[in-house]
Amino acid sequence: MSRPGRDDSPDRLYTLTGGRSRSGSAAFDLVTLVVTESDPAPGMQSEHAAILRMCRFPTAVVEIAAELRLPVTVVRILLADLHDTGRISARHPRSGHSLPDSDILEQVLVGLRNL
Repeated sequence: MSRPGRDDSPDRLYTLTGGRSRSGSAAFDLVTLVVTESDPAPGMQSEHAAILRMCRFPTAVVEIAAELRLPVTVVRILLADLHDTGRISARHPRSGHSLPDSDILEQVLVGLRNL
């Protein structure tokens, strides 16, 4: 099984990104959630249109790359293009979840063992 993007011609990837190898934005990591803010427009690059259709609900960057079968670096560039034109919004999953107190976890464990 080949990895997405491995068998793609470098020329094709070069064309998709307009010759860019970096997005110039650090806004998109693998778990960034992307949401469409507008519908695809006629004449739009097919990969951009596919991203807009795919992200009607929050979708992670890594999922977009897998669905398009493109390297994440290429997808980040495409996403930056869409973000710069306001066609998508991006947000990171909530962080800062705190773990429950260890005393509570121990009481739950004891309760489960007593069942």
